[in-house]
Amino acid sequence: MATPAAAAAVTLGGKGAVLSPAAVYALSLGLAEPVVDPSSLQRLSTRGPAPQETPASLRDLALSPPESRAAAAVLLNKLLLTVGDSSALVTAATATRLAGSLDLAAALPPASRDEAAIAAASAPVAVAFAAAIDCCAAPLVRVVDAVAALSCEAARGDVAAFDVPTSGDGLSAKDEADVAADVKMLLFGSKLVSGAGGASVASFTKVPTVNGIFREAVRALHARVRIELNAPVKLGKRDAGETGEGKEEALVVLATQLARSVQAMFKLSIARTRLCVGRIDDAELREKLTGGVDEIDLKGMIHKVMIDSDAVSVLRGVYNHLLKFRDILAWEAAVAIAVIEMDSSVEKPQAGGENEAGSSTENPASGEKSKGDKKGKKKKTLGKGTSAVLMLLRDHVTNGKEVLSVNSALLEDWGIKLSLLFDPKCARLESLVDKVKEIVESNEVRRLPKIPKGTRDFGKEQMAIRDHAFSIITGVFKMHGAVALDTPVFELRETLMGKYGEDSKLIYDLADQGGELCSLRYDLTVPFARYVAMNNISSLKRYQIAKVYRRDNPSKGRYREFYQCDFDIAGVYETMEPDFEVIKVLTELLDQLDIGSYEIKLNHRKLLDGMLEICGVPPEKVRTVCSSIDKLDKQTFEQVKKELVEEKGISNETAERIGDFVKTRGPPLEVLLELRKEGSKFLENNGSVVALNELEILFRALDKANATSKIVFDLSLARGLDYYTGVIYEAVFKGTTQVGSIAAGGRYDNLVGMFSGKQVPAVGVSLGIERVFAIMEQQETENNQVIRATETEVLVSIIGKDLILAAELVSELWNAGIKAEFKLTTRISNHLKYAGQSGIPWMVLVGESEISSGKVKLKNMTSTQEEEVERTKFVQVLEERLRNS
Repeated sequence: MATPAAAAAVTLGGKGAVLSPAAVYALSLGLAEPVVDPSSLQRLSTRGPAPQETPASLRDLALSPPESRAAAAVLLNKLLLTVGDSSALVTAATATRLAGSLDLAAALPPASRDEAAIAAASAPVAVAFAAAIDCCAAPLVRVVDAVAALSCEAARGDVAAFDVPTSGDGLSAKDEADVAADVKMLLFGSKLVSGAGGASVASFTKVPTVNGIFREAVRALHARVRIELNAPVKLGKRDAGETGEGKEEALVVLATQLARSVQAMFKLSIARTRLCVGRIDDAELREKLTGGVDEIDLKGMIHKVMIDSDAVSVLRGVYNHLLKFRDILAWEAAVAIAVIEMDSSVEKPQAGGENEAGSSTENPASGEKSKGDKKGKKKKTLGKGTSAVLMLLRDHVTNGKEVLSVNSALLEDWGIKLSLLFDPKCARLESLVDKVKEIVESNEVRRLPKIPKGTRDFGKEQMAIRDHAFSIITGVFKMHGAVALDTPVFELRETLMGKYGEDSKLIYDLADQGGELCSLRYDLTVPFARYVAMNNISSLKRYQIAKVYRRDNPSKGRYREFYQCDFDIAGVYETMEPDFEVIKVLTELLDQLDIGSYEIKLNHRKLLDGMLEICGVPPEKVRTVCSSIDKLDKQTFEQVKKELVEEKGISNETAERIGDFVKTRGPPLEVLLELRKEGSKFLENNGSVVALNELEILFRALDKANATSKIVFDLSLARGLDYYTGVIYEAVFKGTTQVGSIAAGGRYDNLVGMFSGKQVPAVGVSLGIERVFAIMEQQETENNQVIRATETEVLVSIIGKDLILAAELVSELWNAGIKAEFKLTTRISNHLKYAGQSGIPWMVLVGESEISSGKVKLKNMTSTQEEEVERTKFVQVLEERLRNS
């Protein structure tokens, strides 16, 4: 963001022009003048305004000249924006007065009715204060980190305080991790900070968290201020909703959040200053500085900001609070600079480049020289980033002059100069901020990159498990005659919307590219239905293994990018024919993956709808009630009941009836018999009767196929997706690894018809393979099994560096279809170590003696037995050994 000092004129009302907080700040201080865009002037009315009283929100405000100028600039911009966006009456006379003097009191009255309404609704004074807070806080985001790093150098802190782990599952705070990474980058190369045993106290360990919260607060306020500065006022009825009080309240909430983060930084800054002062050898100076720090009274400071009732007073208080913190931060920086300057053991950075180790240097504070001889004690160097920051700050406070001694008066002068430097109106602030950004973003040793939340990388051992699982899954799908299908990773947004009920909010939307609104696919079922409809297919049995994307809150075992393995059958068949096969496929998948105990909960959407109808749920609330019932696997019924009654308007009696039904679960044929007993309410409901008849056919077929032992008929299963029309099911893992649902599916007879009008019934299942992988990885760990990342059968080990010989031998193995690798090194121990770590069962060892005798040595890594064979026959021998192993 450009600093206000760089601005000469600010254009208001121009097409595409954006008023920034920095521009408002510059206008308030007279560092820039407003220029009304000529095209905007042409749209203004030349009629004289009818007299209108000044809005109450702008009456009797005691504003200083800078405050009045800022508010007038905000109001002028709002007037110009609104007249360009509506038919509001804004007069050229009002705009001219505002642009000419930037005096809010002079602008109104006289004013038209529309002008008064815009003034009331835009809350210009509150927005102006918020813009000033934003402008002053934004550069401090970088400065506070730089000063903290400088204090860490001066106090000989522990750099381990900034070791903040990050993860892709949403279990780490991004801003906190970014602050830690930035400070570590500033300290990179420092010989003063330590990795352990340094000043690892709260004043440093809290920096990532507190400064990270400050970043978050600044970003939130900036986003709101940018909207309030540049959004036109929507003129409607002139009622209480048009007074701008809502805008003021929103700004107060965000500004007070920022003030609280500033208060936390206040405390840390003072604590770090005390640590730095403690490093000063001069007892008299140390005592004076300690007294100065202790005189600062933080008690009640934040409450003084919050006690004012009106928004403008609170925002003014937050602004003043921020300025006080700026003074404290400047004082901390001054003390840190002084401590480093007075430390004769520290190599001082010089303008024009860093001193080389061993060169003759002079301590500016003491005048002592360190000769560059080998016997001289080597001085400690600052971090590359903090060296650059120190030079910038030191040159600013000393005007490039040599520092011969440091005293309290000099430090006070430095603190004043640094506070002025940290003010956005100082032209040098932008250079400081840019320098810090350059250091943390373009250092020769880059920070470690991160992956987005909700995603993860997979190493070679994990990929070995995945490949094994995918081969099993693909084999089961192909055994049932399914063909492979692939669809684009993104679809037109209109294809996906309206298919997932309340979960539609989790769809990842993409930026508009070429006039098409697209979204990442949420699952593989809707794209399959779109494919069937688009290609006019009436019958298809397909499988697809691909990634899907959900804008969910990441947590353990829950990701934003993950694989699904789908098996679907589309077309007209005998009743329950495809349903039976899909569920049988699911049981085969889970059995062959050998993950342990599981159960498949099963229900029927028509039976569920009938149950809700019997309970008295209105038809328009059936789907939303289903989404609540679907949470019963994670919540108690009392929690679900509370949601049904308080949030979804279901009566207490209806909720109690639902509770009685959803407790029903058990072996499929037994529960079915219970639901069909004489007097059952389900027999009086047409949809339920159809569902019970279909379920009887399904359960008997599964029973004959020995597939009912893992199936539970469960009336609480609801499955929240809107497109299900018949049987629904969900597989749940019953082992120790807590992963929840591992597969789900059901019948969706109307989904294809939503795209083409031609109804093609379909049924399918989706395996949540990520959770299956988590189970398999946990089992490997518990069983202490070594996971082979490769399938290499033979390692050709050349005891030397003869690539030509290696190429000849390994190519013969490859040509014979044997999985082989080769390795060139003179140390046989390296060959053996690699083969052992990789789990390679056979080695072909070739050294000088083998080359001269025309033989090779075969080594069985399991039995450790070795044998020599003829060079011309080693491939055939290995083929035989591998067949028999």
